[in-house]
Amino acid sequence: MLTCKEVSTLVSESLDHSLPLRQRMGVRFHLMMCSMCRTYKKQTLQLRDAMRTYARREPTEHLSKEARQRIKNALKTDGK
Repeated sequence: MLTCKEVSTLVSESLDHSLPLRQRMGVRFHLMMCSMCRTYKKQTLQLRDAMRTYARREPTEHLSKEARQRIKNALKTDGK
C-alpha cells in the first residue's frame, strides 16, 4: 500500500499528467482508507480550480496611479 507521502506526490503529479493504471489504482485504494489524503486531494483540486478562475479574470490595477508614483519616488530616493 502507498504511504501518505507517496499519495500526496502522486496527487500533485496527476494534476500535470495522467498516471499509469497501477499508480491510479494505488491512489484510489489509499484514498478509500485515508481521510487525510482525501482532504488533501480535495483541497488541491479546489486550489487548482481557484487559480484557473483567477487566471481567466481580466487584469485590474490594484493601486491608483498616485500610489504607484509615490512608490516609484520612494524607491528612487532610497537608492541614493
